[in-house]
Amino acid sequence: MKKLLTPFIFLFLIGLSSCEQKSESEENSGWIELFNGENLDNWEVVAGSATFEVVDGVIVGKAVAGSPNTFLRTKETYGDFILELELKIDHLSSNSGIMTRGQFDPDARDGNGLVYGYQVEADPTDRAWSGGIYDEARRGWLYPLDLNPRAKSAFKMGEFNKYRIEAIGNEIKTWVNGQEVAYLVDDMDATGFIALQVHSIQNPEDEGRTTEFRNIRIKTKDLKPQPFTTDIFVVNNKLNELSDYEKLMGWRLLFNGENSEGWKGAYQDSFPDFGWNVNDGILTIESSGGGESTNAGDIVTKEKFSAFDLAFEFRLTEGANSGVKYFVTLSEGNEGSAIGLEYQLLDDEKHPDAKMGRDGNRTLASLYDLITAEKQSRFVKAPGNWNKGRLIVYPDNKVEHYLNGVKVLEYERKSENYRDLVAISKYKIWEDFGEADEGHILLQDHGDEVSFKNIKIKTLN
Repeated sequence: MKKLLTPFIFLFLIGLSSCEQKSESEENSGWIELFNGENLDNWEVVAGSATFEVVDGVIVGKAVAGSPNTFLRTKETYGDFILELELKIDHLSSNSGIMTRGQFDPDARDGNGLVYGYQVEADPTDRAWSGGIYDEARRGWLYPLDLNPRAKSAFKMGEFNKYRIEAIGNEIKTWVNGQEVAYLVDDMDATGFIALQVHSIQNPEDEGRTTEFRNIRIKTKDLKPQPFTTDIFVVNNKLNELSDYEKLMGWRLLFNGENSEGWKGAYQDSFPDFGWNVNDGILTIESSGGGESTNAGDIVTKEKFSAFDLAFEFRLTEGANSGVKYFVTLSEGNEGSAIGLEYQLLDDEKHPDAKMGRDGNRTLASLYDLITAEKQSRFVKAPGNWNKGRLIVYPDNKVEHYLNGVKVLEYERKSENYRDLVAISKYKIWEDFGEADEGHILLQDHGDEVSFKNIKIKTLN
């Protein structure tokens, strides 16, 4: 659940917007019509065989059986811009999207060509991720709408939907029908074309399904970013940096990318002098044979937290086991790793722990030994790649785990259901396990090499 901004921040952003915005006549100036309403001059079809035609001032794209994704792209490329257009989908099978700084490899797929890069989604299915950002034919989903569920209702099936896309510097922001949707900070592509997609179809009977586009315009000069006025999670792919908007929303780095400031060894007064290292903005625990906290040991935040939103990136090595624990009190006096609720980090394919516990509740992103993460393989990056973890603890004790932007589980601490799960877990020997009002956040040394970066937190009221 996303909260509206506090009155102070809301008024600050409105004031900022008012200072930046021009008069109505100036705001409506400087736009370039990318579609003249009559023909497809300055556009070209690439990468597929779906058709595009102009009907009554509207670009109508029709799906063709056996064709891959097809794109109608601008012949011109753009760097920084604000793009507005209207889009209509007539059937649930007609997934579509808008390429933003799109790229094209004409030699790919045996010379048929491949379009790739940032795509702003049009998703009429029950998943409802319209306005989310997908990296077409490259990295996959960058901003799924599980990160902003309030925006899932913005898109209207069978109607023209107004999209606004800002691509300014390394920031891409999207709106659908005036609803703030996605906020991405990423520097993969600085320039590229605009393209309209007709998606491939799975069923031949869907041939001829249409996606329609109209009122397509772009502004490339005197750009004034439109501030978001609600609290939107930002996917920030810069290394250990926060955007001004994130700072304004209360986010701060837990790992500064340079040293161990803010961290110490669990059950220690200082940071371990071996095992953990910081290089090139990345925090890594070295391999030591797979034992639990038998080498350098776990590290914890010096600070304690109660309700919070924690985001982090992690990279596993093959067969690795680790975890991010929360509500760690360091009071149990146990041997091995400190006790706490655990967001499990695991190579599910190679580590035997994935087959232990109950029903997979020790697999990646699960609440270790308690609740299984319901995840899809396409949203899991193999060892050697970076994955994005996120966990949210709300003031009412509701907790959510996310993996690569997708929510994989939720539960309520201190509830009867939660206590029933603890009672049949390895934690049943600990009184009131996981029910502390506050605790440290812990990164585990489980004897395997695991790396972390972009660890950021926001406290929740």
